Amino acid sequence: MRIFIVLFFITSLFSCKNTTPLKEKKIAEVSKQYITILGVTQDGGYPHIGCRKECCNNFYNKTNNKKSVVSLGLIDLIDKQKWLFDATPDMHTQLAELEQKHLKKENIIDGVFLTHAHIGHYTGLMYFGREAYGKKGVSVFAMPKMKKFIETNGPWSQLVTLQNIKLKKIQQDSSIKISNNLKVTPFLVPHRDEFSETVGYKIEGNKKSALFIPDIDKWHKWNKSIIEEVKKVDYAFVDATFLNQNEVKRAMTEVPHPFIEETIYLFKDESLSTKNKVIFIHFNHTNPTLQKNSKERKEIENLGFSFANEGDNYAL
Repeated sequence: MRIFIVLFFITSLFSCKNTTPLKEKKIAEVSKQYITILGVTQDGGYPHIGCRKECCNNFYNKTNNKKSVVSLGLIDLIDKQKWLFDATPDMHTQLAELEQKHLKKENIIDGVFLTHAHIGHYTGLMYFGREAYGKKGVSVFAMPKMKKFIETNGPWSQLVTLQNIKLKKIQQDSSIKISNNLKVTPFLVPHRDEFSETVGYKIEGNKKSALFIPDIDKWHKWNKSIIEEVKKVDYAFVDATFLNQNEVKRAMTEVPHPFIEETIYLFKDESLSTKNKVIFIHFNHTNPTLQKNSKERKEIENLGFSFANEGDNYAL
């Protein structure tokens, strides 16, 4: 099977060279509700700690820019509200990005939606503490186990005790109407749930909708079909941690993720319009598609898929 996937991948790359690359889904005109990309890498960011490889040297020799840890911003200019998906170690600059380029208001954020308890997805909460922001009542939406983890483990529990954050429990498949025009629905996905469950989110606006699945083990472990779920939305931001097995020098049981190759193979028989909805996000520093001008990235774009870039906006 592994050989077959690789052969399909190579064959597809060369047989689809004439396919028109997908244009970036940026907002052509000002939209009143939209998603903005605030970060694209996995938890360790880019450049990565301890990395002496060419991939990270490309940052130091100025051929590739720094990349923040994966996060989405959600903006509603009608109701003057903004939300954050995941509290990353880069949250301080990501919140500044929201304020300076999207919506400036008295409160720094209207709410933060957490996916799970891995370091790139919740540790940014520290910036709400008295050592940094130090204000009261930032709404943080979390699943039951995630909520309990924060409440019962320091230093996060201090954020609750000092009322820097106000935890709001959410439930799988239960929608939250966060404004007159926007709705958010969490859904469980299989992942390494050492400290909490893991969720993805469906984000719905008046006209369009999106999936956000930055972390999942393998697609076949999910009780839903990723193909069918993608067909139901306009954008699908999906886990693209690794391109293939060649990047990983340790057992995949330690860091299970769907390879980009595997996702491409799953969608091989789908229409170009369906492939166009798939937007890869959450890249490991070793992933060659994190390098914007890499041949791997360009070839995958030629197949109809696309890649999340910091600063890109998607109208809802």
